[in-house]
Amino acid sequence: LMVWLRRTTHYLFIVVVAVNSTLLTINAGDYIFYTDWAWTSFVVFSVSQSTMLVVGAIYYMLFTGVPGTATYYATIMTIYTWVAKGAWFSLGYPYDFIAVPVWIPSAMLLDLTYWATRRNKHAAIIIGGTLVGLSLPLFNMINLLLVRDPLEMAFKYPRPTLPPYMTPIEPQVGKFYNSPVALGSGAGAVLSVPIAALGAKLNTWTYRWMAA
Repeated sequence: LMVWLRRTTHYLFIVVVAVNSTLLTINAGDYIFYTDWAWTSFVVFSVSQSTMLVVGAIYYMLFTGVPGTATYYATIMTIYTWVAKGAWFSLGYPYDFIAVPVWIPSAMLLDLTYWATRRNKHAAIIIGGTLVGLSLPLFNMINLLLVRDPLEMAFKYPRPTLPPYMTPIEPQVGKFYNSPVALGSGAGAVLSVPIAALGAKLNTWTYRWMAA
């Protein structure tokens, strides 16, 4: 019974985290956030995506104890988001309306850290978490570079659920306007470590709950 319960809980967690990850991505990664406020929101987007990736990936990886599982998890998230992208496209929105984040390379770095440190959990949290936070904005900039004619498309296709106060505006030049990747990486590297620790702790709590 305990084996069955443990496996069921494990799969339930993965599905819940991956689906919620995708929902957050669709809300944070659409045209409005990627275009009109692209440089400012890219930093926020980078932090949200790197922390969201690391909490699920490290949970899943430590649960199985197998390096490679973080990449598998990131792949699940990517597939879910591509399905959502297809759904929006079928509703008549442009192909670029949902920008699928580049999670997989960062998850590979987390796996690599875990493998290279001989499955050291604390190294995975500190080194792996830092690498995810540092790398995701860098890899994800590919998305920004590939969006077509962003301002026009953002005004033409606003999200149907967008509240009035979030109506697109022209981008404002801010203090960090020229370096969203550097700022996103810096903030992501700092915040991904405690979030990775949370993912590891969730693992412990899950086992305790199942053992009770």
